[in-house]
Amino acid sequence: MKTLNIRTQKKDEIKDITDTVEEYVQQSKNDSGMCILFVSHTTCAITTADLDPGTDLDFLNALRAIQPDLNYRHPHDPEHAPDHILSSLIGPSLVIPYTNRRLLLGIWQRIVLVELDGPRQRTVQISCL
Repeated sequence: MKTLNIRTQKKDEIKDITDTVEEYVQQSKNDSGMCILFVSHTTCAITTADLDPGTDLDFLNALRAIQPDLNYRHPHDPEHAPDHILSSLIGPSLVIPYTNRRLLLGIWQRIVLVELDGPRQRTVQISCL
């Protein structure tokens, strides 16, 4: 297992981690298998996305647009309750198959960390099975 430490710079941000994950898969002892990623936080998430210019901002804007304007009851900080909800909708984990030590991503797919409460130091666990 490998731990990635990722520093985000903005409140809302998309960080492309595909190249780092691919490097880990290339060092795997198995030619084929599943690459499992898990982000151990409740205000960021992990998914795949198309990263043509501007699509990261489109994705973040769409997330904020679906966020309801409610009176949140989060006891610690109601201001970031929506961040918890949005990160849960996206999810904390991702499983990607690989063969010949190459991720089987679509041509435009990139693996991204979705920061919703930055800037922060984030941790992603990677394992190949």
